[in-house]
Amino acid sequence: MSNLVQNFQEYSGWRKEVASAIEAYRTWIANSDFADHILDQRIVRLKERLVDDKLTIAFVAEFSRGKSELINAIFFADYGQRILPSSAGRTTMCPTELMYDETFPPCIRLLPIETRSETLSTTEYKSHNHVWTVLPLDPRSGDGMLEAFKQVSLTKKVTKEVAKSYGLYDESDPDAALEVDEDGLVEISQWRHAIVNFPHPLLKQGLIIVDTPGLNAIGTEPELTLNLIPNAHAVLFILAADTGVTKSDIDVWRNHIGSGPGRMVVLNKIDSMWDELRTAEEVEGQIQHQIDTVAHTLSLEKNQVFPISAQKGLVAKINKDAPLLAKSRLPKLEHALSKELIPSKKNIIRDQLATDISEIAEGQMAVIAARARGISEQLHELKSLRGKNQNVIEHMMKRVTMEKQEFDASLMKMQGTRSVFTRLSTEVYTTLGMDLLKEEINTAREAMENSKFSLGLKDAIKNFFDQVKTNLEASNRKTDEISQMMAIMYRKFSTEHGLALTTPMPFSLEKYVNEVNAIESVFQRQFNTITMLTTSQKVLMQKFFDSISARVKQSFSQANRDVEAWQKVVMAPIEAQIREHKNQLKNRMQSIQRIHVATDSLEEKIASFESLNTEVEQQKAALSALRHNIEKALASET
Repeated sequence: MSNLVQNFQEYSGWRKEVASAIEAYRTWIANSDFADHILDQRIVRLKERLVDDKLTIAFVAEFSRGKSELINAIFFADYGQRILPSSAGRTTMCPTELMYDETFPPCIRLLPIETRSETLSTTEYKSHNHVWTVLPLDPRSGDGMLEAFKQVSLTKKVTKEVAKSYGLYDESDPDAALEVDEDGLVEISQWRHAIVNFPHPLLKQGLIIVDTPGLNAIGTEPELTLNLIPNAHAVLFILAADTGVTKSDIDVWRNHIGSGPGRMVVLNKIDSMWDELRTAEEVEGQIQHQIDTVAHTLSLEKNQVFPISAQKGLVAKINKDAPLLAKSRLPKLEHALSKELIPSKKNIIRDQLATDISEIAEGQMAVIAARARGISEQLHELKSLRGKNQNVIEHMMKRVTMEKQEFDASLMKMQGTRSVFTRLSTEVYTTLGMDLLKEEINTAREAMENSKFSLGLKDAIKNFFDQVKTNLEASNRKTDEISQMMAIMYRKFSTEHGLALTTPMPFSLEKYVNEVNAIESVFQRQFNTITMLTTSQKVLMQKFFDSISARVKQSFSQANRDVEAWQKVVMAPIEAQIREHKNQLKNRMQSIQRIHVATDSLEEKIASFESLNTEVEQQKAALSALRHNIEKALASET
């Protein structure tokens, strides 16, 4: 088992342990008298984040660099043969995602290339099941899977006009004539996108492998440029050891990948340098020279360049040839990938969960503390009544009645704040609403269609981004206003009624503004240098806008869900403590009333409240233990 596979399995086990600890916490809350629908929703979302957590590795290379062979070597050697087609020439013609979704049977879903003539992006088509061609996949048959996987290499021939309408043929390209055969036809991929639903152990645990076509597709398939590559947790950029870095390699690295966390360069096919007429030192010197050259050209540290032989690594794993596997240097790449990728991903989700669990647990402890404080106060009151006359009891009844009246008056004032909260909450959506975003998208599309020049097209898209960011910032100001108002209300209730309320949960839409900025920068890199627009470039720009609008819709949809969740949560702590305080006042009143009628029940009530006090202390201890179990699971390194 490779280091990467082992580490990923350990990571999957860690997620299960954390999910189990969170479920134990949730079960305890549900069975207690602290149960709360909003709180339960929050805990369920935490568990869903763990279950839905995906880890994506994208493989990017020009054709014939051994990309598919590398995927075979790292992930599928246990099958004893190649699973992805790997031969001379182009074997992957469309972006291919290898994943597992238990709601689908094992299959290959193929999106016809004809969908490029429509305005929907690949991401949007994922929810339109009827459009995809679905082929069954038999995971028990290696040969059968290999045959099914060959679908991603299928091509078809179309006229230049059709290819241009898909944005797949650019007549201004000096090499365009080479793509046209003697019949005037252009060869293009038969499929726009492929999704392989495959119950491989790692894919079942949340790994997604993205296999990309040659580098020329990076510029023509918006899904790769705007979604799959930028969102991948690791990108392996594969070069050939015998050719080094080409101009197209440099362009793709600088414009679409770039150095950073999880970005690695693989110098494949070092076996082409193995030469019996050279000494081992001479071969090593050649390999080292290529590493130095690649690192310098791509502005990388040398330790980010990994020389390997994917083909020899696959053969070695299948034949269990340890010396050949070591010579292929594949284990070094797998170790580096697991060391950089999995811990960084784990730390991100660990920090997110730790913050949320802390907020939830502290909110619950505050409610329990308020209950404990109320019981202690009532115990003190009841014990002070020993040997007292009716006048003292009546005086205490009046005091509790007054406290209740003051609290009720505060609640009446709170209703005014609630109405402001409701109004502001509604106003957030006036600039964040999906209908408004659709209008902005349609306005941009119309402006693009009516423009005959590149400047007009760029202006239409620039105006779209400007308006989207303006809308997000307007909604963000409203959430800030809500936060400030809630902070004032929290302080007021804490001061006037002794409630243990901390600052309300903060919220910001800034990350969505940053997402939109990132999408805009990708578009600018892609089209900034275009001055004179050809028909095919205009089509391509429109295709990119389709994907841009889909990405922005995704961001807005998530922003809407986040705002809705926050609006529910921000009121939850104060509502929980208000309920608790009302119950305490009611219990105090009832206790004193009963004692007023029958003073002989005083000792009974004292005993009852002492029992309640013990119960609350047990609840505190249980909740602390459950929280500690979650924190222990989060901190675990295995």
